[in-house]
Amino acid sequence: MSKKIKIIVAKPGLDGHDRGAKLLARIFAEAGMEVVYTGLRQTPEMIVATALQEDADVVGLSSLSGVHNYFFPRVAELMKEKGLTDVLLVGGGIIPQEDYDSLKASGMDGIFGPGTSTTEIVKFIEDNVRKKK
Repeated sequence: MSKKIKIIVAKPGLDGHDRGAKLLARIFAEAGMEVVYTGLRQTPEMIVATALQEDADVVGLSSLSGVHNYFFPRVAELMKEKGLTDVLLVGGGIIPQEDYDSLKASGMDGIFGPGTSTTEIVKFIEDNVRKKK
């Protein structure tokens, strides 16, 4: 039996809308993943510290407030500094398509915007998490 995928679901910044993040956390759990939801208003430092403490396989960021161009790259930068280069980093929320390339260039492995099916997100994680290890 293989080890469960462990995913950190985090809401960086002051975004107070977490219904989608909570729904995804449940979907990930139902897909057989171990989920740690960090709660609202997390700093990049707090998110990366949790990933280290929990020995995460995946960090999933959710942003609905337009701050993804700052917070997502900052989390990627801190993960690299802390040696978490084998941890898959994904993000989603209200993210315009024109931001995808710069976010991926900053270190994001996957970006999921409005309308992405949860099946597609789970499959992306399952297909890519072990490639990073």
